[in-house]
Amino acid sequence: MSPDRLICMANQIGKFFQSQGHDRAVPGIADHIKKFWDPRMRKAIFAHVDTGGAGLDPNVRDAIQSLKQA
Repeated sequence: MSPDRLICMANQIGKFFQSQGHDRAVPGIADHIKKFWDPRMRKAIFAHVDTGGAGLDPNVRDAIQSLKQA
């Protein structure tokens, strides 16, 4: 799957959780990605964040960072 498609999908998840505020959205986004994305997708989005994470919403970037550190 292309990085652009993963960015779009991750940002869509972020938009769903956006109304909950940063402190609840970030864990919600991280949990969704952990549960529903296959390991290849997670690996690809982690690599994208490692190169700066261009195009990702701030809450999404924070959620992905938290997953990487877990």
